[in-house]
Amino acid sequence: MLIEMPRHTEIFGSLKIHEMQRVLKIDSGGFDNPRAKDIHFDEIKDVLRRLALVIPVKDENINLLDGVLRAIPFDCSIIVVSNSKREPQDIYKMEKDVVTRIHEFSQQEILCIHQKDPELGFAFYEAGYEYLLDNDKLVRDGKSEGMIAGMILAKSLGKDFIGFTDADNYIPSSAREYVIDYAAGFCMAESPYSMVRLHWRYKPKVVDDKLYFKKWGRVSETTNRYLNLLISTRTGFETGVVITGNAGEHALTTKLADIMSYSTGYSVEPYHFIYLFEKCGLEVEEIAHQEAASAGIEIFQIETLNPHIHEEKGEVHVDDMLLSSLSTIYHCKLCNDYVRSKVLEELGDIMKLETPKKTVIMPSIREIDPHRFVRILEGTAESFARFEQGTIESEEEREVEEKEVEEKEVEKT
Repeated sequence: MLIEMPRHTEIFGSLKIHEMQRVLKIDSGGFDNPRAKDIHFDEIKDVLRRLALVIPVKDENINLLDGVLRAIPFDCSIIVVSNSKREPQDIYKMEKDVVTRIHEFSQQEILCIHQKDPELGFAFYEAGYEYLLDNDKLVRDGKSEGMIAGMILAKSLGKDFIGFTDADNYIPSSAREYVIDYAAGFCMAESPYSMVRLHWRYKPKVVDDKLYFKKWGRVSETTNRYLNLLISTRTGFETGVVITGNAGEHALTTKLADIMSYSTGYSVEPYHFIYLFEKCGLEVEEIAHQEAASAGIEIFQIETLNPHIHEEKGEVHVDDMLLSSLSTIYHCKLCNDYVRSKVLEELGDIMKLETPKKTVIMPSIREIDPHRFVRILEGTAESFARFEQGTIESEEEREVEEKEVEEKEVEKT
């Protein structure tokens, strides 16, 4: 893959936020280029083998999920965490049937579980991680809660990298590109604490019966503006480096995933920045993670080659996303009165209270034993399924097996 080198890197405390990099060629020739990084596909394949892709699902069109699953490169593992309806129709059963069928013909490693499975809640309870449980000891509704479950399953597989992509994607080939983009980002990373966030090149809309290839969504544009304003007021220099504040398509090293805290609901993605600003940013009172701070935390922002077309969920959904996203900025410890006043001005009539409600923060998952966690699920969780990766025997292995069988037959006679 040929990818642009970052033209600028914003240093913010222990954070290195790289400016946007474009994908120049998905399949390149391996030639030297002073302005671009040519990453050999063997390097990308090596990362894919160490990566698990988590797909949160909630009542998505089953054909969209099917397309995304088919597009994911074989070498990485897939983890489907569903919060789809089980009554009156069992949507999750349909999703699980799709997973089963794809595994039957592909032999790719796939894990799946339903977010409301009582045994999933019990596994979190046994791990002492009750921060995402409701009063019935079930995992709460919420994308972030499902992502945390997916990360623990990824850790149980011994993965070094964990990526995320949504299931409501009308272009399967774009889902494939996202995973390869993640791998390319990690190939460029110098720190074991790194994150890759994707910026969609276009987000097409239908306008006057024609496709209009829009560059920005309203929520993304607004969230990015205030994240950049937050950085600018701390450094004294205006910046526009952040363009992936709401990046649902993102990946991070397991080492970074282990030290992060997570926000609930739609604020999960912008809170990545807020958490890192507060714990490892410029002029913080106390560095929370000295090892990570010493190594440096890298954030790559890669613009995809493919456009992204997903299901539209209406203005109420957009307003909820905007309120949740800006709430994380408003309540950030590094935020000053000027930024807060601008956030309140931006939210206007969307807010029902005088100030944005503080989102629930869930602490690090580092102390959870992923293997014990999965043993609980394998024992009693009705919705949990693990489809292991198939192996292809070489000609030499088959000959050895055949010879052993022949020798045993001779011994019997």
